[in-house]
Amino acid sequence: MSVDPVELFERERPRLVGLAYRLLGSVSDAEDVVQDAWLRWERADHGAIERPGAWLTTVVGRIGLDRLRARQRDRAEYVGPWLPEPLVREPDPAELAELSDSLTTAFLLLLERLSPVERLVLLLADVFEEPFSSVAEITGKSEAATRQCAVRARRKLTEARDASPQRTAGAEQLDITSRFLSAVMAGDRDAVVALLHPDAVLLSDGGPEHRAARRPVVGAQRVERFMVNVAKRLGRLPTHQAMINGAPGVVVRVGQAPLLALAVEVADGLVRRITVVLNPDKLGAVDHPVDLV
Repeated sequence: MSVDPVELFERERPRLVGLAYRLLGSVSDAEDVVQDAWLRWERADHGAIERPGAWLTTVVGRIGLDRLRARQRDRAEYVGPWLPEPLVREPDPAELAELSDSLTTAFLLLLERLSPVERLVLLLADVFEEPFSSVAEITGKSEAATRQCAVRARRKLTEARDASPQRTAGAEQLDITSRFLSAVMAGDRDAVVALLHPDAVLLSDGGPEHRAARRPVVGAQRVERFMVNVAKRLGRLPTHQAMINGAPGVVVRVGQAPLLALAVEVADGLVRRITVVLNPDKLGAVDHPVDLV
């Protein structure tokens, strides 16, 4: 190997973190998985590794799959709705167009419909464009079985997507979100309802210790009451505009610490879904953006 092993690993790190994050929906878990892969890379015989990128992908895929299986066993005990750990960036209209669809909250929630192996196979084959021979080696299945697994996973996602409304274009999405949040902060209940789809849903992830809605809030009237009442309780806490997994939203702080990250998803010209992450264990990356692809 002519390239320095440390340099090579650092070159691969954003891709590896990106794979682990999509697999687990957690920045902290993704970084832990990649750190475990680094420890194995340090001990490896680099001269015997013909394709370092493939070797690292295999290690991260297998470690991530084990963690995903363990997480799903623990999911039954999770309090309230589960949301992926938010990727927070500075507000930038270009983010709406440039962010990979596979990093959006909508896509990550769709992945929750898949089994752990289906999720890994779909990500490797369709997002990272790994050949099925490599995917089969990573998952320990035959190539034929791996292809069938990919077919099942794609079918599940296609069915879910076909039932989903069409996402509103970038500029209009930003405008609607801005007007919606302004109406919420002003307590203009009629304006809030007018911007909400009748079947709008709000998902609030507070984790086991933070107070949050334990069930999805469904319907324009209920979402309006929830949002306006929360805005009143928050009062004059500092609020900063942000892009959260490619959707416009805000980060609310207590002092310098993030209290919550709220994102607004607009489809067919109306607010269809609002996600609110309050779980402090999921807000660690708000002020420390991770480099991933």
